[in-house]
Amino acid sequence: MDLTRELKRHVTRVERGLDLLLPAEATRPSRLHTAMRYSLQAGGKRLRPVLLIATAELMGANGDDALPAAIAIECVHTYSLIHDDLPCMDDDDLRRGRPTVHKAFDEATAVLAGDALLTHAFALLATSYVGNPALAVALTRELADAAGSRRLVGGQMEDLLAEGKADATPAELEFIHLNKTAAMIEASLVMGGLVGRADDTQVANLRQIGRHLGLAFQIVDDILDVTGDSATLGKTAGKDAAAGKTTYVTLHGLERARRLAREHTDTALGTVQSFSGQTDFLRTLIETMVARSG
Repeated sequence: MDLTRELKRHVTRVERGLDLLLPAEATRPSRLHTAMRYSLQAGGKRLRPVLLIATAELMGANGDDALPAAIAIECVHTYSLIHDDLPCMDDDDLRRGRPTVHKAFDEATAVLAGDALLTHAFALLATSYVGNPALAVALTRELADAAGSRRLVGGQMEDLLAEGKADATPAELEFIHLNKTAAMIEASLVMGGLVGRADDTQVANLRQIGRHLGLAFQIVDDILDVTGDSATLGKTAGKDAAAGKTTYVTLHGLERARRLAREHTDTALGTVQSFSGQTDFLRTLIETMVARSG
């Protein structure tokens, strides 16, 4: 299995989907739709939509059938980044190697672009799967749960509340990142499984993979915030320390954090083995996600 070739195949499909399934820049109001496309077309690894499509294909579905769901999850992920970067949140000037949306445009446009991407995600699910109402409902329910007040948004709220907190516990930190980070990775895998008609046991296993992969991914992010540089990361390095955030590195130390990332990765990979079929790409992608340097 050639990871580079397979990853390129998936990413090319995602980029094509983004162009086809987003309103054109010329759509009125042009400034809003330009900002939406600016944020989505800034590159990035496309890990969540790729995970979704790869899982659907693992379950025997056609990758094109999974494309609207993949674009929907990338819209939600990108909206969360736009809002996360705002001055009232993490206040960052750099994302995916270029100015954040509120810097390239303005704060009001950034807020509205994020709002529009979030709404567009659910419109995509409703319209693209109208011929299969049960699937449309299942995908909408999964994404809404992952992106809602108990998960993605709730994790972000807890993350803000934890800034400067000297006595944060491992349980509090895990709650933040099971929701702020892992929820969307979990949803990517589960939504891919739903497109591929996964049964209840398979869905439960996909959730398990997403939970541990999401935590490993976040721990590596925390490590890179300490060991990486802005040019490599495509975002401002050292932001967590500057904001007084509790991270896996501040709470456990660098070496323990690395061991935890490895443990969660191994658990995710072990669960992948429960699936029949060609799992090489998914397993290699998981390894790459947590072995990254930027």
